[in-house]
Amino acid sequence: MASSRPALTSAICYRNPRAALDFLERAFGFELVMLIEDADGNVAHSEMRFEDCVIMIGGEWSDDHKSPASVGGKNTQTVHLQIGADLDAHCERARAAGAKVFMEPETQFYGDRTYRCRDPEGHIWTVGQTVKQVSRQEMEAATGLKITGDV
Repeated sequence: MASSRPALTSAICYRNPRAALDFLERAFGFELVMLIEDADGNVAHSEMRFEDCVIMIGGEWSDDHKSPASVGGKNTQTVHLQIGADLDAHCERARAAGAKVFMEPETQFYGDRTYRCRDPEGHIWTVGQTVKQVSRQEMEAATGLKITGDV
């Protein structure tokens, strides 16, 4: 039976998942598509959609599932969003919602304009928009790196 879920979905832990749901909607444009609450009204599980992707948002539910805010700001992953247009306005929207932008929008050697920020609990987000098609040869010439695979 075919699943309506993406083949890969990230689950992100927050101390305050309800505040995270609000932030992710205001900052990045995610849409809440599932919310499961326990008997006390706490978020037990939730899912948000961004274009054709889903992300799960939940609380700190074990010693191995913590927010960066609970482990000295450390991250084991970076979440990447790829948008179609107006990256600079997207960055300002995220900043206005409370994101701490630590890399301002800049066009990269591979043809994407990107910015990086931390959400209120310290998760790192990278947002990119393709602004120029760049060949493998152009990337290698710009960086001195050897690049293999599909680009």
